[in-house]
Amino acid sequence: MNMDLLNKTINAIKGQDKAIRTQAKERLDQLIMPHWALGRMMDLALDLAGICGTVRPTVERKTIVVMAGDHGITAAGVSLFPKEVTVEMVRGFVNGFAGINVLAKQAGATVKIVDMGVAGDLTELAKRGNIIDQKIAPGTANFAVGAAMSREQATEAIEAGIRVAHELADSTDLFGTGDMGIGNTSPSSAMVAAFCQLPVAEVVGRGTGLDDAQLEKKIIILEKALVLNHPDPADPIDVLSKVGGFEIAGIAGLILGAAAAGKPIVIDGFISTVGALLAGRLAPKSKEYMIAAHRSVEKGQLAALADLGKEPLLDLQFRLGEGTGAAVAMNLVDGAVGILTEMATFSEAAVSEAK
Repeated sequence: MNMDLLNKTINAIKGQDKAIRTQAKERLDQLIMPHWALGRMMDLALDLAGICGTVRPTVERKTIVVMAGDHGITAAGVSLFPKEVTVEMVRGFVNGFAGINVLAKQAGATVKIVDMGVAGDLTELAKRGNIIDQKIAPGTANFAVGAAMSREQATEAIEAGIRVAHELADSTDLFGTGDMGIGNTSPSSAMVAAFCQLPVAEVVGRGTGLDDAQLEKKIIILEKALVLNHPDPADPIDVLSKVGGFEIAGIAGLILGAAAAGKPIVIDGFISTVGALLAGRLAPKSKEYMIAAHRSVEKGQLAALADLGKEPLLDLQFRLGEGTGAAVAMNLVDGAVGILTEMATFSEAAVSEAK
């Protein structure tokens, strides 16, 4: 199995520039306000300087990449919606009228849609350049009865995400992650349970709106699937191949590719955070490039965030995915850069400092 691109990318991730972080901290310490009075926006500014390797980072060119894929596990009855909705939503993104389109526009971000494994024919959209075709297969296998994908497909899907990052890196200062895939809270919950060694009931939510009985059924299905597939938490590719999703792999690859290119990447909600968890297990230094956008309503995300050591910027009770939380958080990234690059220090403004 060829993993050259994955290994090369992991080896290229250097981590934040500590000397630049020190310079940025010195500047932020001197701004005309009580010390660190803008709190987490200043922490974010420090991270952005370290990631971009300059005390004058630029984040003007923003790209939110929506990874789309279908899931065989929907056949087990874990979702309220049929998988056909994934194709319809991808068409909605292309036509520009979905939640992500509205919020990305407001944030000044471009939306790119990637077909990682949609169970439908999107060749026409790919031919027209409306979407990026990286389809591994038309949906994963049903991991309630066997592995979601082969180990080769798992690696291929991560590398597809890396290729997308490479393709977009020259025209992007700030990346954002997004997802689309009916049933994808199930693989996400299963992956968190496996990686974090937590009971399924602690990391499973209602997805698209399951009632109590449906939620109980989902928990039982996932518990049995984890026993059946027995993913090895010490082997990230094994966890992905046994109980994962193509779009989750694509998100992980996008994060690794962005990190290798020295670009900050805003991580959306539950599905994206699981992609980030996978990236972090493959390359711990990639965590230094991640900005956690928001706290999702899906409780499995909390365990993934804790594992990554990330505190999300926002809590807006979002549970949509698509990259919507990343789009909203990009406004804060703009603000953080403004604080670092446009605010005056006491000496620049000749304001008397507190004695």
